[in-house]
Amino acid sequence: MERLNMRDIQDILYRLRKGETERAIARDLRHSRLTIRRYRQLAQEKGYLNHDIPLPSAQELLAHLGPPTPPPALPSSILPYEALVQAWMQQGVEGVAIHQRLQKHHGYTGSYSSVRRFIQRLRPPKTNACVRLETPPGEQAQVDFGTVGRLLDARSGTQRPLYCFVMTLCFSRHQYVEFVFEQSMATFTACHVRAFAFFGGAPRQVVLDNLKAAVLVAAMEDSVLSAVYREMARHYGLLISPCRPRTPQHKGKVESGVHYVQRNFFAAEEFASLAFVNQAALVWVREVAGVRDHGTTREAPLARFAQQEVKALLPLPTQAFQLCDSCRALLHRDCHLLYEGSHYSAPHGLIGKSLDLLVYEKTLQIYEGVTLLTTHPRATRPGERHTRSEHYPPDKARWLAHTPEHSREQASRVGPSCIAVVEHLLALRPVDNRHAAGKLVALVEKVGAVRVEAACARALRYGDPRYRQIKTILQAGLENEPDALLAEVTPPPRPRRSFTHARAASEIFWEELSPC
Repeated sequence: MERLNMRDIQDILYRLRKGETERAIARDLRHSRLTIRRYRQLAQEKGYLNHDIPLPSAQELLAHLGPPTPPPALPSSILPYEALVQAWMQQGVEGVAIHQRLQKHHGYTGSYSSVRRFIQRLRPPKTNACVRLETPPGEQAQVDFGTVGRLLDARSGTQRPLYCFVMTLCFSRHQYVEFVFEQSMATFTACHVRAFAFFGGAPRQVVLDNLKAAVLVAAMEDSVLSAVYREMARHYGLLISPCRPRTPQHKGKVESGVHYVQRNFFAAEEFASLAFVNQAALVWVREVAGVRDHGTTREAPLARFAQQEVKALLPLPTQAFQLCDSCRALLHRDCHLLYEGSHYSAPHGLIGKSLDLLVYEKTLQIYEGVTLLTTHPRATRPGERHTRSEHYPPDKARWLAHTPEHSREQASRVGPSCIAVVEHLLALRPVDNRHAAGKLVALVEKVGAVRVEAACARALRYGDPRYRQIKTILQAGLENEPDALLAEVTPPPRPRRSFTHARAASEIFWEELSPC
């Protein structure tokens, strides 16, 4: 006999006691008259129609009726493929992909509902409660990394672990997928930049777990973001919302998105290279994931995104974010710190301290706390040095400035006589007079360009353009005196000594000088 709901059975017994006909009861409760008649027979056998006793409770009816007889079950159309389905499930392939592959490779003609019911019987039921949060268009996105397997790295020639980065827009469920070999700060941030470019805008809030590439200190109240991720958020105007530690369900939309990528796109597939898998992933996002009937919204994510969400996203800045890395480095005694094998200078007063580095694609910034100390162009090869002379102590900076080019440039600002003296000093061989030329032009800071030019002119007139001679002229204040007074400064040349032989040469060299 057909087992009805206990409320319906109690209602039938109540109406039978009131004297209603089987036809009226069947019409009101929408059951067949045969069913109502069978329950009348049961009520008569058990004495339920007796007005002197109360109607039985649901527990009493269940005890009298016994367990319900299960309805006849037809064998599932998936049974011939049970082993194959179980193997796919162990590989993480989801139901939709299983249905597609059965149709494509095995000629299956059944519906997806049959596949879903068969899979549900193989999986244990979920009984824990949850709260599903929905956000308006453009408000929130969730991001996550997921492990998908291994892939051949063309650079190293080895199989490496492969990760998929997924960003899911919470309103439309449209997503961006990219596969990478690492989960570093630079990679994580670059994936965000490419995701925003893919969507044509940025959400107002990004929800993520406590990945070290973004969150240095994981705490519900006082999370600390990495400098790179913080700068990226400021560049795009984002609000970053890390999940509570060990609660991945708080970003359930992207968790489902990662599982969907793992089971539908990557599982049981083989790809030749990283570039190929990323190209195929973008096609899959648009042609498969984007046009599916989403189980929650009951709409295609791509259509929902184009119609309602794309206009609600924040506009992208005119320039894409380019910060690549952030770290700390020790400033050594040579006033340089080391990053990726290259050297960058910083102020000498901070020697021995660890400074913060923000590394962009083409530049490198050095900070002490929140104070920007200097900016350098980023090195293109290991061993390259980028130095600013002002980072050295003043005495060492002046010594470094004594280059031939610098001396010529400074002399050109003084006058033609100074230029001539500097060129004379630099041309002398074999002694290197770069230091003397540098000290000569440095005299301008002490006595002025006019006096230095006059002293150089006086030294040139008397054919002695040495640095010490010019310095002596300036110390004595003779640069503008008549030329006759130069003798007081320059000692007269020493006279040559003449020697006379006491004997004639013929007496000494008589053999050579005698006639043949």
